[in-house]
Formats: sequence, C-alpha cells, structure tokens
Amino acid sequence: MNQERITVKIIGLGGIGSILSEHLCRFLNFQRNIISNVILIDGDSYEEKNLERQVFQRLGNKAEIKKTELTYRFDRIDFSACPEFINSDTIKNIINNGDIIFLAVDNHKTRKIVSDYVSTLNDIVLFSGGNELTDGNVQLYLKKGGIDLTPKLTTYHPEIENPQDKLPEELSCQELEESSPQLLFTNLTVATLLCQMFYNYLNGNFKFSEVYFDILNMCSDSKIRQIV
Repeated sequence: MNQERITVKIIGLGGIGSILSEHLCRFLNFQRNIISNVILIDGDSYEEKNLERQVFQRLGNKAEIKKTELTYRFDRIDFSACPEFINSDTIKNIINNGDIIFLAVDNHKTRKIVSDYVSTLNDIVLFSGGNELTDGNVQLYLKKGGIDLTPKLTTYHPEIENPQDKLPEELSCQELEESSPQLLFTNLTVATLLCQMFYNYLNGNFKFSEVYFDILNMCSDSKIRQIV
C-alpha cells in the first residue's frame, strides 16, 4: 500500500483550533494510507477563563499542552509544538512549501499576513475558518505548481485585505478583556466545516471554496468562487 506523507500545521488553538485538532487528528491517525506530521502553533496561554469553550488538561502554552494531550492519544502521528504567534517575522520560519495549513485565528490581520505569504509559494493548501457570535465562514485556498486553483482569502473579503484589527501580541490587557464574546456551538460548527472541507479536498473536490453558516437560522451556504 502506497503511503502519502503530509505535514499539517494548525495555527491557533483557541475555541476553534482546540476542537479542530482533536477531531482532525483522530481522523488522520486511522488513515492507513497517510503518514501525518502535525505541528501545533500558538503563542497564547490557556487560562481558567477559557474553560467555557476550550479543553486543556492544565494551564500554560496552548501548543505545548495540546501536543502532550494528542501525543498520548494518537500514536501514529508525529506531533510538534510551536509556541509562537504568527507575524511578518515568524511566518517565514513556520510555513513551508507543500504544507497543509489550518488557520483558526480570531483576527483579520493574521489572516492577511498568512494569505499574502502563502500566495508567494508554489504549492500550498490553506483552510481558514472564523466566526462572530452565531455565524461564520470557512475558506479554502489551494495552489499547485504555482497556479491558483481557488481564490485567495482576500479576494472576496475586503475586511481581510484591509484589516482594521490587531495581532494578538499587539493587544493590551484591557483590549484582551474586552474581546468579542464567543459561543461554543459556533466554534464547533467552524471546526466541523473545516474537517468536511478537508475531507472533500482529499477526495479531489474543491469547487466549493467557501461556506457560510448561521446557527440561528440553522443554515449553511456553499459558494463556488471564481478566481479574479
């Protein structure tokens, strides 16, 4: 049986990323045709205030704690932790050509940095998900052999192309305390849609490069986006 080696990098292990990492790695661990290297990336620390939406066994850096937890449960995956935030300086040492990236951050400025950087690479798979309190979206950017197969994250989203927010390390303590409220069920929906989009990608289906959802209206809407 031929086995494919893949490198998966999960950026952001908060409300979305902590859920995503559990389910994505459970799936990857039992795919006999895939050998996975999973790198968990987050410069933030888990605190007691996160307990409502996130599950970690102890306090401390999210990437390092989650690596320990997942290594214990999924023995076929090689895990690494990168306890850093993504910014214009660190990204060059974190994202490489050929990576499969899951971007689960809560700010447009980081999305912009990642989108701009991966668009300079020849081969990259980028899944990105985010949400407000009760709605959100997921996106897929796919580039193979230097050719864009789906639109960039910024193409249909001026709020990402021209972000008005800050990177996590730029926020003051007061701004962190005043961050927008989040809902577990919305984070769970984003994580689930990211997993579904990944499954479709593995099976060669990437025509739906964006999905919107609204949990109050109990609906989701997939989009066929044109490259412009």
